[in-house]
Amino acid sequence: MELKINQQTKQFNAESISVQSLLDLEIPNKQNGIAVAVNNTVVPKLKWNEFFVQETDEILIISATQGG
Repeated sequence: MELKINQQTKQFNAESISVQSLLDLEIPNKQNGIAVAVNNTVVPKLKWNEFFVQETDEILIISATQGG
């Protein structure tokens, strides 16, 4: 499966994968303070385990930062 994550194309050996599983692969140690959007639609954190991405989906992972 080919996915575009933060403007980078990546390959995965699955037909579909949950948002949570994707995050476990991509950023296993930094999952606090992030937001995820799939095809420009925000996926609430409570839905990460049940929301599955499909071939050619575009995923945006945003980390909250402090500062001014």
